[in-house]
Amino acid sequence: MHHASREHTPVELRNVTKKFGRGKQEVIAVREFSFQFPSGKMITLLGPSGCGKTTALRCIAGFYEPEEGDIIIGDRRVNGIPPYNRPTGMVFQNYALFPHMTIFENIAYGLRVRKFSSREIQEKVKWALDLLQLNGMEGRSPSQLSGGQQQRVAIARVLVNEPQVLLFDEPLSNLDAKLRVYMRGEIRRLQENLETTTIYVTHDQEEAMSISDIMVLMHQGTIEQIGTPLEIYKHPRTEFSAEFIGLTNFLNARIIEVTENQVKLSLYGVELRVQTADQFEIGETVQVVFRPEMIHFSEPKANTIEGKVLEVAYLGPITRYTIETEDGNTIILDDQNPKTLHQRGDKVSSEIDEDSLHIQRSQKEPG
Repeated sequence: MHHASREHTPVELRNVTKKFGRGKQEVIAVREFSFQFPSGKMITLLGPSGCGKTTALRCIAGFYEPEEGDIIIGDRRVNGIPPYNRPTGMVFQNYALFPHMTIFENIAYGLRVRKFSSREIQEKVKWALDLLQLNGMEGRSPSQLSGGQQQRVAIARVLVNEPQVLLFDEPLSNLDAKLRVYMRGEIRRLQENLETTTIYVTHDQEEAMSISDIMVLMHQGTIEQIGTPLEIYKHPRTEFSAEFIGLTNFLNARIIEVTENQVKLSLYGVELRVQTADQFEIGETVQVVFRPEMIHFSEPKANTIEGKVLEVAYLGPITRYTIETEDGNTIILDDQNPKTLHQRGDKVSSEIDEDSLHIQRSQKEPG
């Protein structure tokens, strides 16, 4: 239909800073945020509550005006332009449907305001109803719909105005877990179909991992790391990245040999070779970062880490063990489709998969 030839619109924030309050009460919600959101992609702004992700989104939409910096949508600076004159469409957390209007009228609202003919309105609303599988619901009122259906109406109401940029503010947080997983799949499929530049705010790592082309991880108003889900999971750049996305083990090791692109380290007397592009010195203490699925039980031998089982959690496809090493550190190990279960207090040996290790300079100051 009329949506086929849409050109993709990039969004760029240049040094955007947004503050709230004055004097002693002043809070910097977003600090010098610069990023070019690639066009036609699904980009998530991810982080704990209070990290500035919703504030950044509201600056793009025009609900907040930043104190500093520029917001560019397509090739146009939109600072000072009100939300309804920006080429963006925002789907809110609470859906914000008009309770006294039918579903049809809810979806048609923006088109009526913009004075489209009734024939065009019919056509566009029908397109949106089809797209979001809401056929047959148009005569109902929002209160007669389930949460998932209301959510789809909220999306249809935005899409029908053909925004160049779609903005989602934690749209699934009011749905139950199963429906959330289903709806995020739907939103992802929709985005891939329409190829509209989409910026999606969430605090849920799994949601972000499953739908993003690019993730922008935020912390205390600034960007902590940007990358694909795989990059951020496999190569967290900071301790915050590593701890926020999934479970992570951090262990200190000492560098005992340095060659080009590779170092040899000693971890509990175990020698490991790790590929790295960073420069390290012999004798330097580094942090070895690895995920629970990158370590597995093995027979005790020269290169295994010895320890004893502190906790066992059976999670269906995996069993998650917390293991205490001989010097009192703990390691989390995920055993996939386990053949045997170890008990609390069992002595165990485990082996780390060298290829999946990531090392970084120790960020925790000693003592």
